[in-house]
Amino acid sequence: MASVSDMPLKLVADIGGTNARFALVFSDLGEPQYESVVSCVEFKGPVEAITHYLAVVAEQIGKLSLREAALAIANPITGDWVKMTNHTWEFSIEQTRLALGLDRLLLLNDFTALALSLPRIKASELRQIGAGAPASDSPFALIGPGTGLGMSGLIPSPGGWIPLHGEGGHASFSPSNAYEAEILEIVRREYSHVSTERLVSGKGLPNLYAAIAELDGLTRERISPAEITSRALEHSDPLSIKVMNSFCAMLGTAAANLVLNLGARGGVYIGGGIVPRLGDFFDRSPFRQRFEERGRFSEYLAGIPSYVITAKTPALMGAAEALRK
Repeated sequence: MASVSDMPLKLVADIGGTNARFALVFSDLGEPQYESVVSCVEFKGPVEAITHYLAVVAEQIGKLSLREAALAIANPITGDWVKMTNHTWEFSIEQTRLALGLDRLLLLNDFTALALSLPRIKASELRQIGAGAPASDSPFALIGPGTGLGMSGLIPSPGGWIPLHGEGGHASFSPSNAYEAEILEIVRREYSHVSTERLVSGKGLPNLYAAIAELDGLTRERISPAEITSRALEHSDPLSIKVMNSFCAMLGTAAANLVLNLGARGGVYIGGGIVPRLGDFFDRSPFRQRFEERGRFSEYLAGIPSYVITAKTPALMGAAEALRK
């Protein structure tokens, strides 16, 4: 019987602005296995991180024969040179392939990979927020705040699903009321262009916290995204609670915009590293109310479901699907 190390292996990865997650896939429809997470700051680049991961796995299953890999990365892919927006890594795709001794190396945006995973996610790995039901043969919308703000979509076609390669998180922030317009003006003092990501992401949370503190006449405290979130979930800081509710409302606006742009009556799926950790706080937040508040199109949006993705490693499944295709 062939050993695990003799099987044709494929490496899949989900590389964000903070962490990189790696796994191996043993067949076209196989689930990712031997998953491991590393901190990006501990490595010079993807070659070093992947080499470290493979060495650790080899200690468990023996020598590896790896010929293909797909890296889902939080960045646009516009050519051979990749320079990450929310991290210091920059590298050549071809030089990375050669350094790792691969026959094939595929780079794709992390939310493109996540979009590819949507048809494979089980119902038990989704939590619906609000009402609505998916329309058949309709596009899916995908949005998710992590270190940055990712967006994508999945479009049905006679040849199968087509994922979108978008950077919607960097589109201009759209305030929904006078209060958010004031927030925008405060943040604009620091950034000439205020994208949605500048407020609705891990990196954006301190901007949102500082702006709301200023509007409420409070001291602008230096605080991390993790601290803002934990204070809100623990109900230990009214300002953090207000910030996170504003965060969720703004996410609702961005999600509705995306759904309307795509005609995504199949539903909007929420991924990323932040929302799945909010639990009941997100369920009670203004997200769904804001999502549906769209004047003449409120009824249209009320019929479209929204889901929080609770699957542990969906982007890895999407990267494997990209290799299979």
